[in-house]
Amino acid sequence: MLELAEELARWSAQGRTFAVATVAGVHGSAPRPLGAALAVAADGTAAGSVSGGCVEGAVYELCREALTSGQPVLQRFGYADDDAFAVGLTCGGEIEMLVAPVDPVTTAAVRAAADGASVALVRLLAGPPGLLGRALLVTQDGTYEGGLGGGAALDATAVREARALLHAGRTGLVEVGADGARCGEPVRLLVECRVPPPRMLVFGAIDFAAALVRAGKFLGHHVTVCDARPVFATPARFPEADEVVADWPHRYLERQQLDARTVVCVLTHDAKFDIPLLERALRLPVAYVGAMGSRRTHAARLARLRAAGLTDAELARLHSPIGLDLGARTPEETALSIAAEIVAVRHGGSGAPLTAGTMPIHPDAHSLVRT
Repeated sequence: MLELAEELARWSAQGRTFAVATVAGVHGSAPRPLGAALAVAADGTAAGSVSGGCVEGAVYELCREALTSGQPVLQRFGYADDDAFAVGLTCGGEIEMLVAPVDPVTTAAVRAAADGASVALVRLLAGPPGLLGRALLVTQDGTYEGGLGGGAALDATAVREARALLHAGRTGLVEVGADGARCGEPVRLLVECRVPPPRMLVFGAIDFAAALVRAGKFLGHHVTVCDARPVFATPARFPEADEVVADWPHRYLERQQLDARTVVCVLTHDAKFDIPLLERALRLPVAYVGAMGSRRTHAARLARLRAAGLTDAELARLHSPIGLDLGARTPEETALSIAAEIVAVRHGGSGAPLTAGTMPIHPDAHSLVRT
């Protein structure tokens, strides 16, 4: 639901009533991830998508029914073998859908997310009877509103789990005991998280950086370009960047508050910039650190970094030469290879052609976390 926050906040401000279907379980090859949503207003207007088309019509009708009944439902859709036109997922996977009219807690979550706040929306999928769809809105500092209906202990456990997922910036499924403990009757929760865009720091104001800025924005990053040379580090040269900074790269990095989703791309291939920058970047808990340069440049860079005191484990985090082997030549092709490697690292992809594999294209990415 939170992926539609801006649109749903507008609907709410206009006084429109609506129901939302949210992907609450993904098994096998399914087209949309956990948390994907389709919203339907009372006037029939729709926004979003839950399946790329295969079950949209049926889910639309479920939303209309939820608006009439005022009750949430949990519905599973799978592959339809016997009839290609039956309601089902032609990709062969299964999705579980939570369909519910919005309530004050979900409305508050939508408004907070639309305003740019980091929030988690926890909703109950399975547990004590009559509690389906009950919701908690959780913020980064642990304050919350709403309740799951199972008592203070369950709410406290849900808040703790939501804060952990919120810190990681990801949506997930969690299973806890009905009393908030590790044992007892299980309660399954969908935790949707909405956080500010992940950061991409691009060091080196060169033509490759301009292409990488565009790729980073396409992937949803907040992109910063930093270079120690003010004549090159100008907004006019990088109009699509969120910010352009003229400063020594390592000094700029030291001032930043970064999280585990941040990607660092070093394109300067100049030792006086690279070494102090990488010495610091490889010791930060960021998602990705890559550096441009030939294999010869990479070998010399490793020697200097070892001399600076970096361990083998720290050096193993460095992706250099940066990018996947696509045979790239132009800045745009190089940016594509870097972006592809970032995506592969984020999701654990191999980077190999899909035609060479036999495993599912979309393995279960959101396994249930039991606590």
